[in-house]
Amino acid sequence: MGLFKKNSNGGIMDIIRCDETSYLVWKWHPNGSQAGKNNRENAIRWGSVLRIKDGEVAVFVYNQPNGIAQDFIEGPFDQILQTNNLPVLANIIGKMYDGGTPFQAEVYFINLARIIQVKFGVPFFDVFDPRFEDFGIPVAVRGTISFQIKDYREFVKLHRLSNFSLEDFQGQIRDAVARYIKDTVANAPAVNNIPVVQLETKIAQINDAIEYDICARLSESFGVIVHGVDIGAIELDKSSEGYHRLMVVTRDVAETKVEAETADYVERLRIQREEGQYALHKQTQSANIGAYQIEKQAEVGIAGAEALGKMGSNDAGNVNLGGDGVGFNPAAMMAGMALGGAVGQNIAGTMNGMLSGINQQPSPGAVPPPVPTAAYHVVINGQAAGPFDMTTLTQMAAEGRLNADSLVWKAGMSQWEKAGAMDDLKAIFANAASPILQNE
Repeated sequence: MGLFKKNSNGGIMDIIRCDETSYLVWKWHPNGSQAGKNNRENAIRWGSVLRIKDGEVAVFVYNQPNGIAQDFIEGPFDQILQTNNLPVLANIIGKMYDGGTPFQAEVYFINLARIIQVKFGVPFFDVFDPRFEDFGIPVAVRGTISFQIKDYREFVKLHRLSNFSLEDFQGQIRDAVARYIKDTVANAPAVNNIPVVQLETKIAQINDAIEYDICARLSESFGVIVHGVDIGAIELDKSSEGYHRLMVVTRDVAETKVEAETADYVERLRIQREEGQYALHKQTQSANIGAYQIEKQAEVGIAGAEALGKMGSNDAGNVNLGGDGVGFNPAAMMAGMALGGAVGQNIAGTMNGMLSGINQQPSPGAVPPPVPTAAYHVVINGQAAGPFDMTTLTQMAAEGRLNADSLVWKAGMSQWEKAGAMDDLKAIFANAASPILQNE
């Protein structure tokens, strides 16, 4: 607007500045005037000095023919105020103020450096666990929010500077914060999967969610930047009926879950034990397959003998043509004959097996199988070769194709090892003559 110029003029002048030590928005008045008492409340003389400290902004609000205009001057600033470009007829009005030429403008100082801390407290409100919607628990929240004005133009748009009150503004912030916190905490069990009874232990998680939400909302609604939200406590009303009823229900659910998990664990242990016993039993049977076959054949023979003994009591083999007899039963007799044949075959097989085992003697001319010898695979030129028996390995060592650092492997080894580390190969390298020694 071109109101200010770095020079000095004589005459009566005011110093427009803010000497308040703690403020957010402060209105300046000329010397000797009182707010609401006379028309000099907003009168500014030409030649006055405007002083704005770093971290402040001065807002000039004045009337123009086309409406209200505003000028924003950021600190630091220390210059003389000129009126030659202002829409004021100073000749007549100036005589009323001892030669000064005033113009009407409201001057507000906004503190951009001050960080305001507002303590808030959200009184008890009911929070419901989505798993047990019939039980509401009263919850209260206490904490502190820190903020400051950054976008002063947006701040002026949202607030009337003429009747601005820091106390009222803090109250508005406090009410808004309480409303947003109540909404976040009430939805925390469903949105963040936090049981109501654990809200007291989840302050950090809830604090992060609230701070993210409040920063955007307060910037949009109040034109301030939030530096931090610090929830000091989340308190559950543990004397309430809802709390006690919910604790009973959750305890019963927890006990039922523990019992079910314990029963499942015991059942799994039982199955593992039985499977282990079965596997061990089968392993024993496999190791003693001959004795197991004889045992089963004997069981079949005993069962057959018992069945034969019962045939007479069931009249299976009788032929009675008298009036009181049951008559000839060919089906029963055929079954008995079949069972008897099976029993006979099992008993004969068992006896033959036992006798053949007893009578089996090695023939005089039988030759025993060869004694097993170790055979190693050898890494030669990066490729696995072999297997080679001990005779071949000895020859390879004598020819220099196998040495103590050569990698070898045989059945039963988990990985390749150096030949010199094998006990059964050490003798090969001990007996192999060094070419240097032979030359000597």
